Amino acid sequence: MGISNYKKQPPINKKGYTLIEILVSLSVIGIIFSFGYASFRDFSRRQAIADTAKMIQGDLRFAQQNAIAGQKPEGCGASNTLESYSFNIIRAAAPSEYSVEANCGGTPISVKDVSIPGISLSIPSPNPLKFKVLGQGTNIGDADWILTVSREVTGDRSTTVTVTSGGEIK
Repeated sequence: MGISNYKKQPPINKKGYTLIEILVSLSVIGIIFSFGYASFRDFSRRQAIADTAKMIQGDLRFAQQNAIAGQKPEGCGASNTLESYSFNIIRAAAPSEYSVEANCGGTPISVKDVSIPGISLSIPSPNPLKFKVLGQGTNIGDADWILTVSREVTGDRSTTVTVTSGGEIK
């Protein structure tokens, strides 16, 4: 019975990560990134529609204020009478264009033309919407004028721009 000189070695402390641990962490990061990207894409689509609606509201207010003030655009001679400013959605296969025109002596004078790629605009009635000069109202009548702004491709998200019969732009 001999006594052995066998000494127990202390456990070797290995540092680092295993391949499985790295793959699991990369998978979790990939899943989190995909959810974040989908949310960002949805957010950017909503923002594009909201920005377009704000731009349209601004152009409607521009036409309304110029009509109320009786502001003649360049090209409307002194002898011509300013009748109204019009907001006209251009009828096309996919309406995404509109113009602001001054109706000066029976002749339309283009003030602003806008094309919005990737956005679809409904064509409300009446088209064009006219703001008459010096606070004489609009050509809407008793019903509200409602314009729907949506994505051209998906059409799943939309917002509306409304002009009431009293001329309020919402």
